[in-house]
Amino acid sequence: MLSPTTEDTHTAKKRRTLYRIGELALKAGVTARTIRYYEELGILSAPRRPQARHRRYSQKDLLHLQRVQQLKSFGLTLGEIREIFDLSRQDPSGEKSRLRLLTRYREKWREAMKRKERIEAYIDDLEWHVDQLERVGNFQACPGEECRSCRYTGICRFYNDNHPNEEAQ
Repeated sequence: MLSPTTEDTHTAKKRRTLYRIGELALKAGVTARTIRYYEELGILSAPRRPQARHRRYSQKDLLHLQRVQQLKSFGLTLGEIREIFDLSRQDPSGEKSRLRLLTRYREKWREAMKRKERIEAYIDDLEWHVDQLERVGNFQACPGEECRSCRYTGICRFYNDNHPNEEAQ
């Protein structure tokens, strides 16, 4: 009989590693209460308790919990996460959950791009305001006398509200 290789021993040891709830929580960066809550919601399967002892969680449970945290970081709700995991239980190929996740990621991407556009517009607006305030000689004359030499009259709301019929300089 051949003796197991170091890699085989390491792999077998990794599969047998069991964690108590506190250890699992620490490794996953959540609280034990969060783990119990996920079990109540059906997001995480409650482990069996060997001979009425404490719950024991596997490496697979840790990976599952880390996946939940990743999905949450992308803005998915716990309901959406449960739906994705339910789909994976119904379809062992993973195709249904993959397609659902792809749809949600695309939606999240579109939402993020819209937020990015709003942030970029905000940054642009702040940028010209900073430049204008750095250049103004008499802040109290804005709008007013300072507008004659201001390069931002075309986009300045105060100037345009006070000079509706004039063209920008």
